[in-house]
Amino acid sequence: MAGAEDALGRQPELDEDETAEGRRWGAQHAGAGEMAALYSPGKRFQEWCSVILCFNLIAHNLVHLLLLARWEHTPLLILGVLAGALFVDFLSGLVRWGADTWGSVDLPIVGKAFIWPFREHHIDPTAITRHDFIETNGDNCLVTLLPLLNTAYKFRTHSSETLEQLYPWECFVFCLTIFGTFTNQIHKWSHTYLGLPCWVTVLQDWHVILPRKYRRIQHVAPHETYFCITTGWLNYPLEVIGFWRRLEDFIQGLTGEKPESGRHEMGPEDQVACLDSSWSPTFPNLN
Repeated sequence: MAGAEDALGRQPELDEDETAEGRRWGAQHAGAGEMAALYSPGKRFQEWCSVILCFNLIAHNLVHLLLLARWEHTPLLILGVLAGALFVDFLSGLVRWGADTWGSVDLPIVGKAFIWPFREHHIDPTAITRHDFIETNGDNCLVTLLPLLNTAYKFRTHSSETLEQLYPWECFVFCLTIFGTFTNQIHKWSHTYLGLPCWVTVLQDWHVILPRKYRRIQHVAPHETYFCITTGWLNYPLEVIGFWRRLEDFIQGLTGEKPESGRHEMGPEDQVACLDSSWSPTFPNLN
């Protein structure tokens, strides 16, 4: 197939017709280049600051939680971990669904800053695998700063008795922030098929975090299912009950606005490329 990437991710020379048509997908897609151009030094600085502050707060809060830990907290601690994971998984799906389904990349500010990265991800799904740790996690670290700061403030100002009563809730919030902070990293791992640490593949195979096969499902056009990208636990049950389609119908009935799904901003060639098994040079046989 002309224009397909080889095993090393290189693309052969195109003939004149293909050159005129332009790249349809992947890193050579025109949209992928546009997205890369939006990554400025100021954005990089914001990400560095967010990551440094976030991980310092995580360490601070973890130490205080461990100092307050009691054996009798174990049942509520387990419940908090599970609830936090489920809640973040749902939020990740809600955000992803919203950006894929509503609005347009032409909207002022929000279009380029928020919606376009999600739409671009369907054009170049492996772009995230080329991002380093800071670029991958910087924005999520920024989002989780508020709950982390709030928890740190409580540890500094509340009495031991009050903190003892709040302990189950603070464990839930801490787990929520941990899963939220690492959602993009987990998402990146789900698109990475070579060179992953063994412990990551074990977590994926045991479905503790998002399995790799789930991302393949979501990246087949028309991109209208399996939106949850943290653990992926909610993808199947939400699909069974038709949650996202029902939510779209509800919003359309309430507002009269039709879903502007990311698939509507893709041409037929892009949709075919997403269905082509050669679209990602790192995808092995998932059977």
